[in-house]
Amino acid sequence: MFGRLTWAAIPFDVPIVMWVSAVVGAGILAILLLVTVKGWWPYLWREWITSVDHKRIGAMYMILALVMLVRGFSDAIMMRSQLALAAGGAPGYLPPEHYDQIFSAHGTIMIFFVAMPFVVGLMNFAVPLQLGVRDVAFPVLNSVSFWLTAAGVLLVNLSLFVGEFARTGWLAYPPLSEIAYSPGVGVDYYLWSLQISGFGTLLSGINLTTTILKLRARGMGYSRMPVFCWTALASNLLIVAAFPILTATFAMLLLDRYCGFHFFTNDLGGNPMMYVNLIWIWGHPEVYILVLPAFGVFSEVVATFAGKPLFGYRSMVMATMAICVLSFMVWLHHFFTMGAGADVNAFFGVATMIIAVPTGVKIFNWLFTLYGGRIHFTVPIYWTLGFMVTFVFGGMTGVLMALPPVDFILHNSLFLVAHFHNTAIAGVVFGVMAGYSYWFPKAFGFKLNERIGKAIFWCWFFGFYLAFVPLYVLGLMGATRRMQHYPDVHWQPLMLVALGGAVLIFTGIILTVVQLVVSIRARDRNRDLTGDPWNGRTLEWSIPSPPPAWNFTLLPEVERTDAFWAAKQSAAGQQRNAAATPQPYTSLQVPKNNPTGIFTAVCAVVLGFALIWHIWWLAVLGLLGSIAVLLMQAWRTDTEVVIPAEEIARFEREYALKRTLA
Repeated sequence: MFGRLTWAAIPFDVPIVMWVSAVVGAGILAILLLVTVKGWWPYLWREWITSVDHKRIGAMYMILALVMLVRGFSDAIMMRSQLALAAGGAPGYLPPEHYDQIFSAHGTIMIFFVAMPFVVGLMNFAVPLQLGVRDVAFPVLNSVSFWLTAAGVLLVNLSLFVGEFARTGWLAYPPLSEIAYSPGVGVDYYLWSLQISGFGTLLSGINLTTTILKLRARGMGYSRMPVFCWTALASNLLIVAAFPILTATFAMLLLDRYCGFHFFTNDLGGNPMMYVNLIWIWGHPEVYILVLPAFGVFSEVVATFAGKPLFGYRSMVMATMAICVLSFMVWLHHFFTMGAGADVNAFFGVATMIIAVPTGVKIFNWLFTLYGGRIHFTVPIYWTLGFMVTFVFGGMTGVLMALPPVDFILHNSLFLVAHFHNTAIAGVVFGVMAGYSYWFPKAFGFKLNERIGKAIFWCWFFGFYLAFVPLYVLGLMGATRRMQHYPDVHWQPLMLVALGGAVLIFTGIILTVVQLVVSIRARDRNRDLTGDPWNGRTLEWSIPSPPPAWNFTLLPEVERTDAFWAAKQSAAGQQRNAAATPQPYTSLQVPKNNPTGIFTAVCAVVLGFALIWHIWWLAVLGLLGSIAVLLMQAWRTDTEVVIPAEEIARFEREYALKRTLA
């Protein structure tokens, strides 16, 4: 009746897992009890769980990412601790089978459930505001996208308590991930959680692409869009093009595991290298899916805090779209050692060097924007400057590894691990943290604590160099990735330094939570009453903080780039704004709350869990439930709610009064 699910699936014999399970369970129970005692369930259901407001959904994406950052970095601390101890004859404290699950879960969580939700959350929040529109193209679909991502998160975390996770690495290469070598449920947890969350990401990509292409403010042609919107467009075009490849690849591996097919097996015509090609045809565009929106954040931050228009707007746009196209032409540099031949390796090596050129254009444009400006050294600009130094360093190691002869030496070494984290942390983490600090006042109406924010930056900045520069050296000394133990005790001092760097980064993560708590408690002193705390340049700073459900009372008209900055600098623009205030307001329609997303996620979790454990009757129920939820949504007619003109007028009067007092 319960398929492969038995009491043996719960790891009672692994004390670490049981203690973590107890702590996490107690934490969840305490949160549920607090919410119940305080009577917050109606508010959470109304304002967050069933909300289809792009701002709320964007915030939920980022909250989910921060929670999973703690989870994923806990794995990193465990890995670094194990490698600091397991030198020579010392075995460390993690057995090999547990260590393999930890490094597989770490990579999977950090890419799919930290970086992706954070980037998608920033795009969800900022893009409609920068475009001057009231919501995304498909609000309910936006909610479904988020909750499918949350469903994938839940399945990944269930593997910690019930069963096991994959021991294959974060990309699950065959033949190790085939049923012959991984007969347990770990790979199935991996595949179904990523299939479900990946489908949500694909829907989000379609939604945001449509929003950018079809819902811009009047007068905002492509040449007047903010650079962040351009990078979001490129990122979501890549999502639409790349994620179906990932879905199809995982589907073929699932058919191998469940139905005895031979797409990627070693026998009967299967080809494991086909999987490696397919996964990296998705995987390298995924790098730019994550880093391009971060580039957009840096562009907004540099222009705002230098008090100047972004240098080379058109070249920045062209560089963005060049990266978008070239990202599909470099995937084979991840496995030069496959044996494809010198000609093939040379082509992809040259393509990898070429794609560094538009990135270099961006770096110089940011530097030229800063040159001659009156720079305000706020937390977002700290992250931006730290990114430029660190990412250039990581980019140079990438160009080095683009040389096939060099890659033959460094492939699968800790040098590669250091390079990947060099670009991922500097490019993605620094970018999303800059965006988090930059747009937080717009989202919640008060600033984050600057002093703690700068401490967080320095923890990440110095922590990164302490954690990963030793790995470059160890890689050159011959240390390989995915090792649970090493015989050469001369490596141990560098492993200890790397552990110290990881602890420093973890301190930065803890300080992020502290900063949030301190900022909430001191929010009355740090209120943003003007809607424009940074003297911004784009349209999101022209409306109150936090924005109302309808975003813009009067939809803006755009005549140039940096439309809000131009309006502030122009006397005529100021007069137009003043003249617009007393105009009679009309009622507005906004999307109505909708529970389709959360109900779809519940059914997806049931379906995924049942398929993992071969509980076929439960899988049928989950599938039927999903179909029923979608049919109910298809027949809904009450999809919008009317905001009366009187409520809008009252809101605008209160906002005008706050601005006057500020």
